[in-house]
Amino acid sequence: MSTPSAAQHEEGSTPDKNGGGRSGCLGRIVRTPLGWMLTGMVGVGLLSGLTATGPGPVPLLGAVAAVAVYWVVMRRIAKRSTPEIARQRAGREALHGSAVGLGFVLVSVLLITVFGGYSFSWAGNGFFSVVWSAAMMQAGAAVAEELMFRGLALQALEQLWGSRAAIVITALFFGVAHLGAPGAGMWSALAIALEAGVMLGVAFLWRRSIWFVAGLHFAWNTAEQLLGIPVSGHTPTGLFTVDTHGSSLLNGGTFGLEASIVPVLVGLLLTVRMFVLAGRSGGVRPRRPVRH
Repeated sequence: MSTPSAAQHEEGSTPDKNGGGRSGCLGRIVRTPLGWMLTGMVGVGLLSGLTATGPGPVPLLGAVAAVAVYWVVMRRIAKRSTPEIARQRAGREALHGSAVGLGFVLVSVLLITVFGGYSFSWAGNGFFSVVWSAAMMQAGAAVAEELMFRGLALQALEQLWGSRAAIVITALFFGVAHLGAPGAGMWSALAIALEAGVMLGVAFLWRRSIWFVAGLHFAWNTAEQLLGIPVSGHTPTGLFTVDTHGSSLLNGGTFGLEASIVPVLVGLLLTVRMFVLAGRSGGVRPRRPVRH
C-alpha cells in the first residue's frame, strides 16, 4: 500500500513549482477584490457585447444571463453574499429607481425646453414597435452597465478604499468609457461622470440594490430615446424628433441630454440628497484599516 504522500505523487495531485504553484497563485489573485472585479466585468461585458444589439428580447435575455454570471463570480469566486440582486425586492426597487430616473429626465428636459433649447414633433413611427424595441435595448444596457460599474467595480474598490474613493474612481471610469461615443468630448465625459457616475454610485450606496440603479438607468435612457433625444451620442428611433436651439451647453448638442449643464445641476441636487440618506442608513462605508 502506498503512503498518502506517495499516492498523491503518483496521481499528480501534488503541486509542482512550475504548474500547481502558478495555478494556486492565479487563484489567489482572482479571489482578490480587483481580481473578481475584472473577472466579472469581462464576463458581463462579453455577454452584453454579444446581445446588446440583438433582435426582440435578445438584449433582455442577455441581461438575465449577465445577472447569472455576476452571481457565480460573487458567490463562487469572491465568496460574497449577493443581497444587491435579491429577488424579494427586485420589482419594488426597480420601480422606485425608474420613478427617480423618469423624474430626473422629465424635469431636465422641461427646463431645457422652457429656456428654448428643445422643440419636439411627433415622428410618426409605430408606437408599440418603438416602445418595445427601446425597452428591450435599454433594459439590457442598464442591467449590464450597473452590474459592471456599481455591482462589481464599486463594491470591489469600496472594499479596498471605502465608499467615497470608490464613487470617485468609478465615476471617472464611467465618464472615460463614454469618450468613444459620437459627439463626445472632455466636457461630455465630465458631465457623464458627475450626473451619471456619481449619482448612480451614490444611489447604490443609498439603496444597496442593483435593481434600483438599473431601474433609474433604464428609465433615464428609455425616456431620452422615446423623446428622440440622442442617448450618449447615439440617436435610435424614438416617438418624437427633437430640434435643438441655442447653446450646446444648454441643449447638449449632438451628444444629447447628458452634455447639457441642466441635468448636471439637477443630478447634483439629487446626489446630495441621496448621499445624506445613504449616510443615515449606514450605506457609506469607511476605508478598512490596514492589517499588519
